[in-house]
Amino acid sequence: MRDEQRVVFALAGSQALMQTSSVLLMTVGGLAGATLAPTKVMATLPIATIALGTALATIPAALIMGRFGRKPGFMLGAFLGACGGLLAGVSMLIGSFTLLCVGTTLVGAYQGFGQFYRFAAAEAASDEFRSRAISLVMTGGIVAALVGPHLGALTRNLLPGVYAGSFFGVTVLCAAAIVALAMTRLPGPAPAASDGEPPRPFGVIARQPKFIAAVTGAAVGYAVMVTVMTATPLSMVEHDHGVGTAATVIQWHVLGMFVPSFFTGGLIKRFGVTPLMLLGVGILLTHVLIAISGIAFLHYVSALVLLGLGWNLLYIGGSTLLTETYHPSERAKVQAFNDFMIVGVVAAGSFSAGALNEAFGWRGLNLFAVPFLAAAALVIAMVQARAHRAARLA
Repeated sequence: MRDEQRVVFALAGSQALMQTSSVLLMTVGGLAGATLAPTKVMATLPIATIALGTALATIPAALIMGRFGRKPGFMLGAFLGACGGLLAGVSMLIGSFTLLCVGTTLVGAYQGFGQFYRFAAAEAASDEFRSRAISLVMTGGIVAALVGPHLGALTRNLLPGVYAGSFFGVTVLCAAAIVALAMTRLPGPAPAASDGEPPRPFGVIARQPKFIAAVTGAAVGYAVMVTVMTATPLSMVEHDHGVGTAATVIQWHVLGMFVPSFFTGGLIKRFGVTPLMLLGVGILLTHVLIAISGIAFLHYVSALVLLGLGWNLLYIGGSTLLTETYHPSERAKVQAFNDFMIVGVVAAGSFSAGALNEAFGWRGLNLFAVPFLAAAALVIAMVQARAHRAARLA
């Protein structure tokens, strides 16, 4: 096995542990919040603070890894996640909603570091292997899909404080990630310059149409996915579906997110990145149509599978497109801005999920995504049109 493949598979394992923590929290976080929150509107706040923690950690994570390398940064992130799981578990034992939100914020910071796994894979891979490397790292989420929801259901009553066992399980997963990362050779700090040229001003990079399309597509896809996924367990329980049924839907959703990763990189290489991103937008719009058509189990599960698939194409496509917009010496600031924008809109979506579900219901929450998806499609289509014009001129 080549060195680049070893790194990619190790990062996929780390991704699996991080995503399992994430899916576990997504499964029980809103329900745990509902048991402690002073109002229903605040029930999804523990999940929203995950996104907040990710946003707060994104830029520091990029700077730390740009200076000291990927491994120290990833291990620090996993340590923060372990601390967050402990605090959240204790919060359920003592009944503290504030401490629960602090704990989930720290777990979010772990994700702020871990979201750079895909870029670490891209840096370790050759140009030909890059899109597939990003895609393969994302397959770690398949483990999360199979384990996360059921782990949340199995551990929620393990201790006297309901859901405390689930949060302590996050600490165990983070500790395993620290051990795995310690045994992996990862890319070092970014070079100071590329080909003898100094880094360009960020404004020059950000004005590139490819950069705008990459950030917009990934951010909109992620925000729509998280907003809907956050509200799904609450909506299902409100419509007389059990917690176990909601966990099953989340499991199928996460499979929809990550199983396509086996093929996304190859499809991007064959058909191009912008066509795949536009297909992702179309799939998310199809999700909306199914979601607003009914509240039976089949409506929820089929819509959530499509929600995951659309996210996969937009997120991996956006990440791949972004790598075409910067030199190695510019990667830290560009990746930091990209992921900060993504988690910023994700945080907004997470914070609004409970309120949107309470105010407008399941159908209204899904319809809210349509104008954002239309805007993303327009930006991506413009980049594709420019590429076609350039190809004709060539």
